[in-house]
Amino acid sequence: MNKSSSELPEIIFSASENRGSRQISQLLRQKYIHKIAPKIYTSNLKDSVEEIIYRNRYLITSHLFPGAIISHRTAFEGDVKPGEILFLTYHHRHKVSLPGLAIQLTSGFTAKEGTNPFIETLYISGYERILLENLQPTRKRTAASKTVEREAVEQRLETFYRIRGEKELNRLREQAKAIAGAIGMNKEYGKLDKIIAAILGTSPNQASNPTPIFVKGLPYDSYRVERFMSLHAVLRTTVLPVRQLIETEEVLKNIAFFEAYFSNHIEGTGFEPDEAADIVFENRPLAHRQKDSHDIIATHSIVSNFVEMQSLPDSPEAFEALLKKRHALLLAAREDKRPGEFQEIVNQTSNTVFVSPELVRGTLAKGFDLYRLLDNPFARAAFIMFVVTEIHPFLDGNGRLARIMMNAELVHAEQCRIIIPSVFHEDCLLTLRRLSREGDAKPYVNMLDKAQALVSKIDFSNYETAMKMLSAYNAFAKHNEGGLLKMPNESSSVLPMK
Repeated sequence: MNKSSSELPEIIFSASENRGSRQISQLLRQKYIHKIAPKIYTSNLKDSVEEIIYRNRYLITSHLFPGAIISHRTAFEGDVKPGEILFLTYHHRHKVSLPGLAIQLTSGFTAKEGTNPFIETLYISGYERILLENLQPTRKRTAASKTVEREAVEQRLETFYRIRGEKELNRLREQAKAIAGAIGMNKEYGKLDKIIAAILGTSPNQASNPTPIFVKGLPYDSYRVERFMSLHAVLRTTVLPVRQLIETEEVLKNIAFFEAYFSNHIEGTGFEPDEAADIVFENRPLAHRQKDSHDIIATHSIVSNFVEMQSLPDSPEAFEALLKKRHALLLAAREDKRPGEFQEIVNQTSNTVFVSPELVRGTLAKGFDLYRLLDNPFARAAFIMFVVTEIHPFLDGNGRLARIMMNAELVHAEQCRIIIPSVFHEDCLLTLRRLSREGDAKPYVNMLDKAQALVSKIDFSNYETAMKMLSAYNAFAKHNEGGLLKMPNESSSVLPMK
């Protein structure tokens, strides 16, 4: 095996066959790797063993306990912090101590009802199952116990009710009942049912005083985090496209224009293509539509800035700062929308209520923690777009900002941008709504895949050529007027949302 340490994966597991054992022995002799736990090695010779194991906690856990379910407190809190215990439901009880990571196996209901695929071979309890698990009896509920305090469960349900309403809370109750019957948690369901009854005022008992749920000291929207995990699992287990595009000066100029055009057009503040081109390329805002004109100019100034589109967040704080900076640029002409400042009132669109202001920063931090576990550019792009869209941290401009964050990931990796044409707007909204309300991430990922496939076929080296090709594929048509997006080389095919 002639590999340098930089070409090796960070984590290497010992192989049972002789050839694999010989390769590991050779790498050990050459000091390309070292042992960090029984049958676990690393090519990272710089970081501490604790850091390496914690960073790769789910990869290692999946290898040691295939098919295990991330459950109880860990699933409730969304992750395990350094020094805490990772709780899994498995075939037997056992405790494993590794440098930087303690794993507690809980024997119990290994049936997969109420779970979602997570990372590698692991599963994670879904929203309803998490609530049931954390209502199991425990001798003493402490930070080291497998369940959280009952008050935390009540707070989660109250938050759910405040955001989603009575109808959705009753639907949750019915789903929890079905799951409880399948995994033998009928007693826990009885407790859950009483809490929900108290919240809805159908019981004389009142729920206990709620306590906030925290991540890194910040309260977060647990319902949204569970949706982030659903998407994360699909992105980690799906073969994702790699469509390279090195943006020359001319390509950058044109692709940035069409990105800015469509991103503003689908928000209802768009122009005809020729009008938009005159506004952007000639810097001629329309006198009777000054703010709309500045919106598209501002969007274009960001997405056409190659340096700006290379900037990615590397910490929760940097994520928050980057969002605020880009939003301030994006909404500079609309002072009433508080450019660069998070919302102070609850955002609502149609029947969707977004994250409450006091939960925005914590939910962004939680989303970032999951985002940095992804290494595929398309996956990171799809994930960060959903996080920003689902949280809706600003009064306005959230959709445009989410798409900017998405395409920055792709530009940084020299991959093709994703542009949502007017005709595909409805498909985008439907798949986002389906992921948000039902936790079904596959249609959303497929939608982005198809949108990128279209963009990858357009010749952006010439403005007129790109305009003709996009027109030929019905990109400018309106979905609500019967328009259907045609895929290149497939004149009769369309891209419906399944």
